[in-house]
Amino acid sequence: MATTAVYPGSFDPITNGHLDIIRRVAQMFDQVVVAVARNAEKAPLFDVSERTALTREAVKGLRNVSVDEFDGLLVKYARKKGAAVIVRGLRAVSDFEFEFQLSLMNRKLDPQIETIFLMTKDEYTFISSRLVKEICQLGGAVSDFVPHGVERAMKRKFGSAHSG
Repeated sequence: MATTAVYPGSFDPITNGHLDIIRRVAQMFDQVVVAVARNAEKAPLFDVSERTALTREAVKGLRNVSVDEFDGLLVKYARKKGAAVIVRGLRAVSDFEFEFQLSLMNRKLDPQIETIFLMTKDEYTFISSRLVKEICQLGGAVSDFVPHGVERAMKRKFGSAHSG
C-alpha cells in the first residue's frame, strides 16, 4: 500500500527551508501532499491561490509531490487524502513546544495518523517566511532564501522600488 504524507503550512511564501523538507519527505514516502492552509485569521501577503501557485511552481520537478489547499481540521483533511503521516518541520527548540502540542491534539483527534518532525538543515534554521517578507519589503535581497518565482512575486507585491 502506498504511503501518503501531508506537509501542511501557510507557505506565505514558500522558502528554501520548506523545499528542503519537501524534498526529503518525497524520498521517504510514496506520495506527498503539500497542503496550503487558507487560514483566514492570518493576514497573508499572498492569497491562497497565489501561495498554491507559487508552491506548485517550486515543487514542479518532484514527481510524487502534489499541492492542494485546505481549511478546517488538519487530521480531517489528512484522512480525506488517505494520509498516514503529517510532517512538520522544526527550525529550533522554540518551534518544538507548539508543534508538540499540535501533534498531541492531532493524535487525540485521530490516533491512526502519525506526526513526524524533521529538523531543517543548518543553513535554513534562521529562515522564516515572516523574516523573508520583511527583508524583501525593506529592499534586501532574498534570492538565497526563496525560489526565484517567489522572489519575483514578492518584488511585484512590494513594488519595484525594492529591487535590491
